[in-house]
Parts: sequence; structure tokens; C-alpha cells
Amino acid sequence: MNLEDYKKAVEQLNLYSHHYYVLDDPITTDEVYDKLYHEVVRFEENNKNAVLYSSPSQRVGDAVSSGFTKASHLSRMWSLEDIFDSEGLEKWLTKTYKLDSNISFYCEPKFDGASLNLVYENGELVQGITRGDGSVGELITQNVKTIRSIPLTIAHKERIEIRGEVVIFKDEFDKINEARLKAGEAVFANPRNAAAGSLRQLDSSITASRNLVFLPYGVGEDSLEYKLLSDKMAYIYELGFRKPPASSTCKGYDEIEAIYEVMKNDRDSYPMMLDGMVIKVNEIASQIDMGYTVKNPRFSVAYKFPAVEKITTIRAIVLQVGRSGAVTPVAQVEPTDIDGVVVERATLHNFDEIDRKDIRLNDKVIILRSGDVIPKIIKVLTHERDGSEVPYERPTLCPVCDSELLDEGVLLKCQNLECEARVVNSIIYFASKPCLNIDGLGNKIVEALFVSGLVKSVVDLFDLTLDKLLALEGFKEKKSQNLLNSLEAAKGCDYWRFINSLGIEHVGEVASKTLSENFGSSFIDATKEEIVACDGIGEEMAESVLEFVRVNRETILNLQEILKPLEPVQKAEAVENPFKGKTAVLTGTMSESRGAIKEMLEEFGAKVSGSVSKKTDFLIYGEDAGSKYDKAMSLGVECLTEDEMRSKISENA
Repeated sequence: MNLEDYKKAVEQLNLYSHHYYVLDDPITTDEVYDKLYHEVVRFEENNKNAVLYSSPSQRVGDAVSSGFTKASHLSRMWSLEDIFDSEGLEKWLTKTYKLDSNISFYCEPKFDGASLNLVYENGELVQGITRGDGSVGELITQNVKTIRSIPLTIAHKERIEIRGEVVIFKDEFDKINEARLKAGEAVFANPRNAAAGSLRQLDSSITASRNLVFLPYGVGEDSLEYKLLSDKMAYIYELGFRKPPASSTCKGYDEIEAIYEVMKNDRDSYPMMLDGMVIKVNEIASQIDMGYTVKNPRFSVAYKFPAVEKITTIRAIVLQVGRSGAVTPVAQVEPTDIDGVVVERATLHNFDEIDRKDIRLNDKVIILRSGDVIPKIIKVLTHERDGSEVPYERPTLCPVCDSELLDEGVLLKCQNLECEARVVNSIIYFASKPCLNIDGLGNKIVEALFVSGLVKSVVDLFDLTLDKLLALEGFKEKKSQNLLNSLEAAKGCDYWRFINSLGIEHVGEVASKTLSENFGSSFIDATKEEIVACDGIGEEMAESVLEFVRVNRETILNLQEILKPLEPVQKAEAVENPFKGKTAVLTGTMSESRGAIKEMLEEFGAKVSGSVSKKTDFLIYGEDAGSKYDKAMSLGVECLTEDEMRSKISENA
């Protein structure tokens, strides 16, 4: 690298940093950034008089956003030097042992989130400050107070700074992105961006709804007198802070490498994203003696994991059809090695996401791999386009059966119940407990029946005979007869179960009951206006019902003739009570099954929904209530324990 290349590299790194830290809009991967950064550092080490003031090596972090009040940290928040392999570890240990050879080490995961500094005075949380440039950050105390893993008061009464990482767990991240997709909003690229964006919301209720988690990793200004960092952190956890999922003390290269290998191999089993392991000298007196360079502490280092984000090129988009008929686009990409696995496919979520991101054939994209899950495309590198990119056209016909697709914007759906791609999964759903509850018709049995050619549609189930089943491998007489008995027992089911078993998009148990109560078997002749007039059914659901009936009318009539589902009996109107005409949601573990409580509430005239919204009147919760409780609280929904619910019912009785 010559001087001119060096200047261009610094400019490029600053562009990457601006997009990542200020705009929350990354345009490259960590791997690309780290490689270029270390090339710059090597040049600067050999050309100290040429170092640019704007070089990212000369500061910690990036500019503070002007959206919040600025606040100074009591003591500086340092960034860590990165190492990437065993050779890097050996070099760091050599330098460290020269400063002090009689030391041990404290190792813990390096969480991939947003750094946060908490200031407590007289046992009370008085400030929450983002990392910012290491000396000055953004004051976000109100948002911080919404994070449940951060105690508002602690037993320690002297002033103390507690540093940690704010993360979003992977399952919560998926829920947030699903909700954003449904709302027509752009998805977050990764949990780290989601955590940072959630912390910096001007509306603290949005922060509260994101289920952020704070994981302490150190202490800033304090008056603690512990000799070992491991003991100091144990005290912090005793104050009420969440412990990391793993931490170890050890000595020397071999033990550090062993801990690193275990953590690297187990990284996908952690509930949050990790991007490496932090190694710190455990003896606090030695830390003080070692001190700091201009940018990093000498007593600590970040041992990074191999990259899980890579840049590749989209070569084609293929279509997959699921149980519900939803057609999912999957990108075929240039084969790319990510952490030892050659990736050739990446999910595109749905067609609306393709349009929103303007994904084109031959586009260069950033893909993220996590565990065995199919990688995701998290960013289109539009600045890399050279004119060879081709816009993708939405399909209009099912790639398997050639039926016309239902276009719902976000989703494209094949509505044909006899589409080969749908048959196996649609039968499994048809036989499940909330539907016809056909015992003995599990996944493997359905697959065997389909592969044999005996069952090519739901209707074919009822043409099975003992002789046909006994001809199949693995089907003994008792097993076969039990299956035939279960199929016979499914006849005469409640009509709402029949509607639910059809697998109509957007129509679950609640909507099936509504359709059954309002129309019974005549639901197939109901108009859009009549369906929309039903309580709780909107236009999207009505369109889905109409399209499904149009494509599958003959199949529905055949199944009705076979099953003879019972027309609904008009229920007596519920007596006046606090739940009549109200919408309730159940969550957590209760004294009896939620199904039983659901039926009880429905007898009192309540509508029991599966998700919390602004239209929810009550959230009824038991032990281990999760994200539904948090969302209900953020929306101001009345929350009742099971006992409080039963008390209301008793008072009314």
C-alpha cells in the first residue's frame, strides 16, 4: 500500500463507518471492513509521520447523533484490539507477558449488540449513556429504564459505572422482522442493528416493545476493592444483573484456545448473536499497571470468530411452494464459503421484500449465515451495479401445478388443494388437533401414503381400505385398522373444525368459528360484503376465503359429503359479564390448559385471539408470561392474572 492507496482506504473506511454508526445502514461486511482497517494500521505503523488525523485508528467509535442530549462518561469507554487466529493470540500473549508474566485470564462471549454505560448513584439508576466516541455519548436514560434486565435500584450505594452490551435475542429478532414485513417496513439487517436502532428511539414505548436485554461486561468508575476481575463481575451479577451464558478463568495459550474453540463451535446455540470471545487479564492490579495505548487497553483483546457475513452475487431466483400454498422465492447465489460451509442459496423472505429492496439478478449482496438456517440476504450493494442487473418479475402461475396464484402483495399463494407441493403438509394440517384430530396420521404415515400413490389429495384419505394399507411396507393389521377407525371418527365433526382443516390463508381457529357461526355450510356462497360484515374479519381475510373457494369448490363439496360436518347450533346469548363482547388474549402457564380457559371465556361471550393488538381488551396471564405481556403493557391493555379473571367471573355470577 502506497500513500495514495492509504488515503483512499481511510476515505473508504470512513464511508463504511458513517453508514454503519450514523445511518444504521451498513454497506459492507465486518470481514471486509476489518481487512481494510488492518491494512491501514500496518501502513501507519511503518509510516508514522503520514498518519491522517481522520484515520479511524485515531479515535474510538464514531460521531454522536444529534437526536439526543450529549453526556460525558465518568471514565472512558475503550475499544478492544481484534485478533483473528491462533497466531494473533500468540503475539498478544507475548506482548502481555512482557508487561506481567504472573497473570491469569478471564474469558467471556463478545456479544454482538450495542454498548451501553449505566451510572448509579446512591443505589439508583441516574443515567444511561450510549458509547458514542468513548468519551461522550447520547443520554438515553428513559429508554434504558424500559429494559427489564436493568435494575432501577441496586444495593451498592457508592457511585459506579456499569458497562455492558444491549442485545436482542435471535427469536425476538425474527418476530420483530416478521412484524415489520407485515407492516410494510424494511427489515433490520441483523440483531446488532436492531438493538442499536431500538435503543435510540425517540419514543421510549418502541424501545420497551423490543424486548432488549442488557449483559454487563465490565465496570468503569468505581470504588470496589476486588483483586480479581472475575470476583468483581460476580459482585455485579449479585446486584441483580443478568449473567452471561458462559465465562471462564484460565491460564495460558492452550486453555484460552480450548475455551475459544468450544465457544466458536457452540455459537449458534446461544440465544443471542456472538462475534467472538473477549480475553481480559484477571488481576486488576496488573490491568492498572499495563494501562492503555492511544486506542486500546493493553490488558484485553477481542478474539473474533470467522465471518458469517459475506458478499456474493445472485445468479437466479427459484420458487418453493409450502403447505399453505405460499410461494417462497429463494435466491441461488454464487457458491460462497462462510465459516467452512459452501453456501449456494439464500432466503428472500417474500416478493414484497424483493420489490422493497429492489433485488435484481446479478446484484452483489451481503448474505448472513447463522447455524443451519438458510442464509438471509441482508443488503443489496446498489453502489456496485454495472448495468448487467436484471429486475425480477413476479410470477402469476404456480411453478408446480400451473394454477393461477393469489397475489396478496407480500405473499403469492397457490390455492389449489390438489397441488402436489401442498398435499403432504396440507394433510398433516388437516389431521392436526385444532382441525380434525385424526389419530395415527402423523408426518411419516402421510409421507408413506403419498409416496405409495394411495393418497394424492385430502379426499383420497377416505378411499383407503384395509387391503390397500396392508400392501404397504410397515403397515400391520392393528396399525392399519386404527388409522381407518380414526378416519371414520373424524366424520360428524364440528363445522368450524371442518373450515379450519382446509388451511385457508389467514383463517385460523377463531375465524373458522366466526365463519361457521355466521354461515355454516353456506360459507362457500357468501359474498365479500357478507364475510367482511362478520366481527373480526377484514377484507384481506375475506379475499382469501373467496379465492380459496373459487379454486377448491368441488373439493370442499366432496369433503362435506364424506365428512358430513355438523352445522353449528345457535348458542344462547351469554349473560352480561365483564368479558362479553370483549377480545382477550391468553399467555403463560395456568392452573389448567389454555384451551379449557379459552372455551370458558367463549361461553361468557368473549372472543379469544392469539395475538395482542390495539383492539385487545384483556390480556390474561399465568407464570412465565412472555412477549405478549410486554406488548400488552406497552399498548395499555388491561392485564389480569388468572385469579383476577376468575374473581371477575365470580363477582358477576
